[in-house]
Amino acid sequence: MLKFPYAKINLGLRVIRKRHDGYHDIESLFYPLALHDVLEILPLAGNEKGFFRTSGLEVPGDDTNLSMKASSRLRLLHRFPEAGIYLHKTIPIGGGLGGGSSDGAFTLLALNELFSLNLSRESLMDHAGSLGSDCPFFISGTPSFVTGRGEKLETFSNILKGYYLLLVVPGRKVDTSYAYRMVKPDNRGAKVREIIQSPPGQWQGRIINDFEAPLFSEYPEMRAIKDRLYGSGAIYASMTGSGSGVYGIYENWPEIPLDFSRYFIHRERFC
Repeated sequence: MLKFPYAKINLGLRVIRKRHDGYHDIESLFYPLALHDVLEILPLAGNEKGFFRTSGLEVPGDDTNLSMKASSRLRLLHRFPEAGIYLHKTIPIGGGLGGGSSDGAFTLLALNELFSLNLSRESLMDHAGSLGSDCPFFISGTPSFVTGRGEKLETFSNILKGYYLLLVVPGRKVDTSYAYRMVKPDNRGAKVREIIQSPPGQWQGRIINDFEAPLFSEYPEMRAIKDRLYGSGAIYASMTGSGSGVYGIYENWPEIPLDFSRYFIHRERFC
């Protein structure tokens, strides 16, 4: 069973309030990318023990890994044979792209299909939500306006169709819990949902990622990347999620500035 867990970017990210359960209420538009990992899950015969193996970028193989968590969770609730999980990692870790969450969600999808568990989409979404706040989005697979802690999804239109993306991820990883400690929740100001209706050329300075101010102050390199994207013709640029990735939206196929050669780069045209 072969799957291709994809990355996402955030179009705006407002941190509204701190919740009693320790999470934060947010609002954002999650948008899928063509950038993906490769996940293969194989049923094992006889007394073979399940395993998890990786290639590509280094990923943790302990109980923090969401693919392993997803498999363990389903095995507690459903009877199916042991499985071997191979993950080829290409989505940068700590870049705000949701790669780990996508791997966990796609592990649920693959196991459900491979072993004919017949879990409904609602059940898969519930399982995904137990793995992480943004995991349910990767079950849905469509641009989605998200609220709550990231698990409440509303399908949104394909507003970037025909535009181009240049994504830049420096080598630095930003820890999610650290990023949330840096940001101050605030429910004031324009809502992402209101502004996102306008064309991308009108988003600059209006659609905000609340993590930018504290993290750009801490990591000036990220601010410099955003400024460079605007300098190279982006009509909108932003940090994505709470990680180190910064992207630009363009009306034409973007050229990659020479000084970006030391970074991870991804380009695509939205279809």
